[in-house]
Amino acid sequence: MTTDVIDRALRASWYDLPAERVADYLAWAHGSYLPSLLKREGCLWAAHYVAVEKKQRPHWPRESTLKKCSDPSVPAGQQYIMIVGAADANVFGEPDWRKLDAALPEADQQMLALRQGVYTNVMVEAARVEGPAAEHYAQGMQPGPCIQFGNFNSDWQNEQDMLAWYAGWRMPAMRECPGVIRVRRLCSIAGWAKHGVFYEFESLAARNEFFLGHEDADAQIKAWSDRMVSKLTHAPASSTLALRIWPPAGDADTG
Repeated sequence: MTTDVIDRALRASWYDLPAERVADYLAWAHGSYLPSLLKREGCLWAAHYVAVEKKQRPHWPRESTLKKCSDPSVPAGQQYIMIVGAADANVFGEPDWRKLDAALPEADQQMLALRQGVYTNVMVEAARVEGPAAEHYAQGMQPGPCIQFGNFNSDWQNEQDMLAWYAGWRMPAMRECPGVIRVRRLCSIAGWAKHGVFYEFESLAARNEFFLGHEDADAQIKAWSDRMVSKLTHAPASSTLALRIWPPAGDADTG
């Protein structure tokens, strides 16, 4: 596994699809669009995820207390997440990836137009830790099979406390949490959310078994986390728990 970290910027888009066109869209996205993104200058990897439905997620009391953005101008798509990795955020601005999409052939434009409630954030990595499962996955390649992606804002008066919490507890704890591949702490370049945290797990089962209860044995730590979470306002789709549907599992996961 290489020690060089090169994918310091992410461009993530959350969106919904009309049920009757899902199969058509996915065939196009996985067969044509995503492979074409990999050919864009500066693109290091691309991945596509489908959100785990709430009825399929185990009950997590903290999740039900998350404060969500109520601004109707912020798009609320949440069924799918398309994520691209690059060395830095400028890759997505010069050339502007929105203009590259707008210049695609008409047939591609029609497929892109199927997306509903599209919300995009460009973020850069502020910190990264690797978990016990990292040795089985390639560093600097596309994320793992299961992710949890939170994107949120906080009053500026709370941001130093939030930094201390992530640096002093949450991220160090992930180094020891079974099933964790890596965790990236993110800051926004473009998009509603100023902050982000991107967890990668080797499976949904591992996330559910080990991550959800990793604070249960320490009441003081759990209370600290509850206080911090209560000070955040999440994007409509945050935090998103999702499973990778492209690229499929295989050699691309291994380091």
